[in-house]
Amino acid sequence: MTYEEARTIVIEEIETIAPDVAPVAIGDAEDVREALDLDSMDIYNLIAALHMRLEIDIPDRDAAQFVTIGGAARWLEEHAARHRAGSAQGSD
Repeated sequence: MTYEEARTIVIEEIETIAPDVAPVAIGDAEDVREALDLDSMDIYNLIAALHMRLEIDIPDRDAAQFVTIGGAARWLEEHAARHRAGSAQGSD
């Protein structure tokens, strides 16, 4: 998964959990809690939605990465590659 693919997925999921916001209008480094008026439950719902969609476990300790679109996209880009590599090894 590329950064741009991950970014698109994050934006789509934010739009799903908070349909009245416009995440494409904010920068990748802006805190979505402030820029989009999301609360901690919204962030939790975003992480849960990404977990369901991508089948990647996102540990609580990494939740802070998901308060910006860029942080979430970078995390997903890095961990999706690891997840695919782990899945490929398990299928041998």
